[in-house]
This record gives sequence, C-alpha cells and structure tokens, in this order.
Amino acid sequence: MVKPLSTWPWENLGNFKYLLYGPLIAKVVQSKPWDQEATQKDAWCLHILIICALRCLLHAFWCSFCNLHSLTRKRSIHQVGVDFKQIDKEWHWDNFIILQAFMACMAYYSFPFLGNLPMWNSKGLIFALLLHVGVSEPLYYWVHRFVLHSDFMFKNYHAIHHASPVPQPFTAGHATPLEHLILGSLIGIPTLGVSLIGYGSVGTIYGYILAFDFLRCMGHSNIEVVPNWVFRIFPFLRYLIYTPTYHNLHHKEMDSNFCLFMPLFDALWNTIHKESWELHKKISTGVNAREPDFVFLCHVVDVVSSLHAPLFLRSFVSMPFENRLFLLPFWPSAFVTMLILWAISKTFIITFYNLRGRLHHSWCVPRYGFQYFLPFAKDGINNQIEDAILRADRTGVKVISLAALNKNEALNGGGTLFVKKLPNLRVRVVHGNTLTAAVIIKEIPSDVKEVFLTGATSKLGRAIALYLSRRKVRVLMLTLSKERFQSIQNEAPKEQQSYLVQITKYEAAQHCKMWIVGKWLTPGQQRWAPPGTHFNQFVVPPIFPFRRDCTYGELAAMQLPEDVEGLGTCEYTMSRGGVHACHAGGVVHLLEGWTHHEVGAIDVDKIDIVWEAALKHGLKPVFSYP
Repeated sequence: MVKPLSTWPWENLGNFKYLLYGPLIAKVVQSKPWDQEATQKDAWCLHILIICALRCLLHAFWCSFCNLHSLTRKRSIHQVGVDFKQIDKEWHWDNFIILQAFMACMAYYSFPFLGNLPMWNSKGLIFALLLHVGVSEPLYYWVHRFVLHSDFMFKNYHAIHHASPVPQPFTAGHATPLEHLILGSLIGIPTLGVSLIGYGSVGTIYGYILAFDFLRCMGHSNIEVVPNWVFRIFPFLRYLIYTPTYHNLHHKEMDSNFCLFMPLFDALWNTIHKESWELHKKISTGVNAREPDFVFLCHVVDVVSSLHAPLFLRSFVSMPFENRLFLLPFWPSAFVTMLILWAISKTFIITFYNLRGRLHHSWCVPRYGFQYFLPFAKDGINNQIEDAILRADRTGVKVISLAALNKNEALNGGGTLFVKKLPNLRVRVVHGNTLTAAVIIKEIPSDVKEVFLTGATSKLGRAIALYLSRRKVRVLMLTLSKERFQSIQNEAPKEQQSYLVQITKYEAAQHCKMWIVGKWLTPGQQRWAPPGTHFNQFVVPPIFPFRRDCTYGELAAMQLPEDVEGLGTCEYTMSRGGVHACHAGGVVHLLEGWTHHEVGAIDVDKIDIVWEAALKHGLKPVFSYP
C-alpha cells in the first residue's frame, strides 16, 4: 500500500499540473493589478505567483551553472554525469512549489493581515534571521535525524531524495509531499513569525524564501562553490554555512551532516562527518579533476539547435532535438549568444560520460553551420580546431574525433591539414568517416541491386560507390566531370568498373528506389524519385522530408554500449544513447587502441574491419530503413 503523503496527488496529470495555478491566475486577473485605481486587496495572489516563478528560475539557473563544465568541472564532487534515469526521476522536481503555493494560500486565509504587509521593514529581516537560527535550524536537524532517517520514515518517505546518485539543484525539490510539508512549515516559522510580532514585510518574505532555495540549490549542486581560503581566514564560518561537499557527504553516508544550512548543529551533537573539511579542501582546489581520454569535437548546427544544450533545459536536452514553439521566444537571446561566441569564445566542454573506466568529453567549436561556408571564416575555424587538438594533446587525450563540418574536405582536407602541420601529435586525430560509411552501407538491404548516389566526389560518396561496386551493386552517380568520374572508376578493379555509372539528370534515376544522398536535394529534385523510395542520407543538415510517399533516413548513427555511465544528453536528433557514426568511430578507435590517424580519404579495405570492431565492443547500429 502507498503510504499517505508519499506520492503527489497530481502525479498522473503530467504537465497539466500547471493548471492548478489557474485559480491564482484568475484571482489576479480579477483584481486588475495593472489598474492603479483598482483595489490591491488580492495582491497576495500576484506575489505568490511571482515567488513561484522566481523559485523555478533560481533552480534552473543553478542547474545551468552546474552544466557550465568548462568553468566547473575541476570542482565537481562526483566525476560522473547525470544520466537519463535520474533526469526522468526528477522530471517533476517542481511539485513542491505548487504544494507550497497552496500552503501560502492557506496562510493568507488564516491570517488575512498578510495581505496588507508593507513592502519593507528592516527589523523584520533581523527577527527572521533569529527565528531561523533559533527555531528552524535546530528543529530541522532533529526532525531530519530522528524522524526522516528512522527506518520506517526513510524507507517510505525520505529514500526518494537520496535515490539520485549525483545530487543536482533539481534534486533539492525531488522529495515526497510529507518532506516538503515539513520544509514549507520551516519556511513559515520565520516569515509568518515576524509578521505575527508586527515586523513582517513583503521584502522579508521574498528575501527569506529565495535565500532558503538558494542555499538548498547550492548544497545539492555537486560543484564546490565555497573557496577554501574563506575557511582558512575565518574558521568559524565553517560552522555557520554548509558547503556542497558537506551536504554531499550526507547523501553518500547518510549517518552524518544532518543540518539544514548550519553545521553548528552537527557540531553540537557530534554528527559532523570526519572527512568534511578535508574533502572540501580537496575539491575546492581542483585536485579531484580528471582529464578525458576521448574528445568528440562538434559544432553548433544553427541558432535554434544551440538551445539543445545542457545549460539551457536539462529535460529538453534529454530528448532528441525538435523544433518546438516554446523555443521561439528564446531565439533573440540565442542569436545574441551566437554573436558573442563568434567574437570572443574558445572551444568549450558541453557534456561528458564514462565508458569502461575512461572519460569521454564532447567539446564544441563555437561556430554555427552557416559560418563554415563563409570564405573569410575558414582560417578562424581551423585555428579553433587546431587549438582544441593541441589542448587535447597537452592534457593526455588519446583520441579526438572531428564531427561533421569540422572535417570538411574544403576546410582542412578531412583533418589532413592538422596531421601534416603537427607531426609530433600524441593524440590521434580521427574523422570517423570509415564507420559512417559502414553504417550507411549496412543499412542498404542485401537484395538491392541499384542505388542512386549524390555527392559521389566526397570522401563518403567515393568510398560508398567503390564498396558497393564490390558487392556488384549498380551505382548511378550524378553529373560528375569526366575527369572526376574516371578517377573514381579507375580506383575500382576493371571487373567492377561497369557497376559505376555516370548520369546527367535526376530523371535518369526515377526508376531507382534507393537514393543515397550526400548532397542537398530540393523538393523539385526529390520529385524524380519513384513512390516508395528511401532516402539514405549523409548530408548535413538533413534534407527536408518533402515526399509523403517516400521514407527518409536519419544521419548515420550508432547506439553506445549499454555499460555507458552518466549519459543524460541526446546528441542533436539522435535517440537516447545514440551518437553520430563519426562520434562512434572515434570511440572504436580508442577502444581498439589503434595508433594511426584516420584523416583524409577513406580506406575502403577498412570499412568491414571498423564495422566488426564496433559490433565487438557493443556498439549497435541505428538503422532507419523501414
């Protein structure tokens, strides 16, 4: 049986739970706060809504800060990312804000004078602090230690809060209704108390509630934000304010560090963890930081997709990217961010995960897709990529894999530019196109005897054409110059050259139902494909799905092995755990321990070798063929 107050009564409503704010919103609209002549007797409803919004923003900003890995990773307490399982568990972390909004309404109806408080009273702030230290702190300590951590209460009520392996600001809100009723009551002691003695104010309520949430988020942030020098200069402060490392020890050990915000009460009752101060010193000085073994060097696709990053919305990033209406209001800020990144930013970390004891980073070159096609931007982009390769080399990275346009042939010869310019590199530079070609080829059913290929002069197009000719698949290639076509044809043995066919118009392929797309196709060009055609593509960005009577493949991708740890971000439009094939190609390079660079032209003889290696290590293809 479900215990009372152990589940949320609106749990089955999903996002419709926000309709519970409806009565408050209706009350605000009815009171007409924008009309100066209207009565302000119901302004308390507006204040409750504003406080709820500010609390949500505060938690979101703290979460964004925790995901600024370039700034915070050296002071991370747990060197493991937040995985999809934890994100899903904490999806409705803000349930407590709805609950405490109801509690605030009940407080107003019980004490109507709360609707007539002045905006500010400096004495109220002092008395609120006294009530917090004298009542809320010790009361929470005893309830937390002897009630919530008793066997029955922990199992049925408090365990859910400790279930998150990597504490995050959203973990602060992830608890049962009973626990948040207790926390809401503790918030009410100082805010209601100062009002009852005549020193209450709107400013005190705002300030105390937001400070309470700020400290809760800080304690669950997994980033040590309090520098060690503060405690060296002012040793007594370590008993007045807790730190993220201090509270993380409670989540880990669960038999110490029970305080709300002040370790003084743990000191009084001898429940301070013996490693608290030493761990804080270690984490705050960056000793705990690890350098990656593998780096995937990606870039931003466009302005809207730049919002698909962990520092924006964690829940949104945990799902494959889609253009959604709620993103539209954020477009101006995303555009300004693009300009700032273009002007001053260097390559930065956006996400990470662990695989078989090795740390994998994704670094982002601060350039957007369209910028790769600006002639004057070419040198700047190559400089960014070169700086990233040199940084990886200095820090001991084993493999760095170039994504999409970062390995564009016209930009740097598929990475050849860097290998030639930096001959003493210890890090292996990999474009991953060998595995990309393998995924595209393996998606083609074995009974297909003819395909139409665009983009045949690219690295991938050339390799695909040559490989398929070995399988005696007829490859129709569009509008190649005679010299380019012959250069590809001459790479194939004579008995296979007849399978490589040059055509000059799209209509020549209108009988072929397998189109391999490496060059953008307009809707007008797509109309030449017969009904039932499958567009198997490796063009970035993907072509627009114009035909309803055809199917469109996604970009080549593979599923990471099941033992991946700390993965909580979807890579662009990939499904959970899926990564682009060039990313997977770099992972295979690392797992196999290969010591060669994979740059320039694709070695067709290695396509099957890389494919078998990927399957051997537990990577699985993500095929989109119907």
